[in-house]
Amino acid sequence: MKKIFAAIGLMLILQNAWAIDIHSAKAQGLVGEANTGYIAAVQAPASAEVRALIAEVNSKRKASFTSTAQKTSTTVTQVANRFYEIAVQKTAAGEYYQDAGGRWRKK
Repeated sequence: MKKIFAAIGLMLILQNAWAIDIHSAKAQGLVGEANTGYIAAVQAPASAEVRALIAEVNSKRKASFTSTAQKTSTTVTQVANRFYEIAVQKTAAGEYYQDAGGRWRKK
């Protein structure tokens, strides 16, 4: 029984070690900066791991956008739009972003 728990524990540790991060996902062309200020999958269908990453990052961004909007007396949409502009400027060569029309572009 102890071996089973040890094996499950090891699997959980390894799963976290293999979990993809935003920088790796961008570098691999799996996600990009959407024109909404959030990230999105560049190609569908995205794996469960990529969908989970997108949900996690976008949840944090939404919280940050909301907080900033409250502090600056603006809207979440205005903050997200400004973040998008900055994110596109910071997008590394070879990574993806959406143009105003929603088309994915490789920088």
